[in-house]
Amino acid sequence: MTEADQALKARIRALAYEHGFALCHFTRPRIPAWHRAALQRWLAQGFHGTMHWMADSERLQRRIHPHALLPGVRTVISLAMRHHPPAYTLSEALHAKGRGVIAAYAQGDDYHEVMKKRLKALARALDALLGRHDQRVYVDTAPILEHALAERAGLGWQGKHSLTIQRDIGSWFLLGELFTTAELPVDRAASAHCGRCRACLDVCPTGAIVAPYVVDARRCIAYLTIEYKGMIPHALRPLIGRRVFGCDDCQHVCPWNRKVVPADEDLLGVRREHVLPDLAQLFLHDEEAFRARFRKSPVRRTGRAAMLRNVCIAMGNDGDPRWRTPLRKALDDPSALVRAHAFWALTRLGGETKMLRAAVAREQDPEARRDMLRTLQEQKETS
Repeated sequence: MTEADQALKARIRALAYEHGFALCHFTRPRIPAWHRAALQRWLAQGFHGTMHWMADSERLQRRIHPHALLPGVRTVISLAMRHHPPAYTLSEALHAKGRGVIAAYAQGDDYHEVMKKRLKALARALDALLGRHDQRVYVDTAPILEHALAERAGLGWQGKHSLTIQRDIGSWFLLGELFTTAELPVDRAASAHCGRCRACLDVCPTGAIVAPYVVDARRCIAYLTIEYKGMIPHALRPLIGRRVFGCDDCQHVCPWNRKVVPADEDLLGVRREHVLPDLAQLFLHDEEAFRARFRKSPVRRTGRAAMLRNVCIAMGNDGDPRWRTPLRKALDDPSALVRAHAFWALTRLGGETKMLRAAVAREQDPEARRDMLRTLQEQKETS
């Protein structure tokens, strides 16, 4: 690489830093063959769950051929924006009675909005530096194998938990991409440094990391509490604990995160009320209150019904008898999803058999009623 190439990349990186990005690397719009094959195997095994768009043929072609996203694209700029790691240890989170757990990245503003705004500003700065080129920016909003591109660009390697890790800042960051028709000098691909470590596989509460680099979304708490909108499998409910939106366990135990110094500024702006939030406060929301509390938060994307489903599970796992009152009220919630999971949680707290059977008798939704009957059957088998 010439000195001129190095100088150009340094100038672009300086612009990226000015716009809030911690890492900025360059690659061509190509996905390595082994990443393409791994994606195909993952889909063939059904590990994408209900995320049917992952298997859509047109979107799949775009994932494995990223040049299709922008005609004439020459360079993909892979960028990372840091967020603060949790302000508590994994042990503290697991033992925080009466408190829910929200993933660290979701404790502040919605990263989609924050990063996209900064990516667009960076794109304008590149126009000023390089002259006008066709450009597109992406933050989890297009069929992109962002971790594969980040690895190819040298930003970091894909860890065994499937997230990207970088030597100096660990994995507490989010990825974004800037596609441009400008032909920029590229970086050398990153090498992996997980070695024989399997801490993330061993700590996963539901065993979702079924093999190094392979996550079965159908068992993943992040998927179950965010993307999935249905009845959560009974066998997994106790394993979710009090996690109400996402899961950070695999990042908590990653050795590369042990000595990471938090960024001076968290551009997502952690909100105190989202750090180990009181379960009672999360449960009091109607639709309007839910939207107000989670305004500009990624939590809003999961929707009120799915969020209250998660809170019901957390209350059942928390085991505090004081949750009986809100859970009884939830048996009359407009959402069948909430009713069924409130029912399950009440059985975890014990007693109230007559009231529970009455709830089954008046339940009109077939799926919710089946779920309630299964809950009663399981309770009978374990008693």
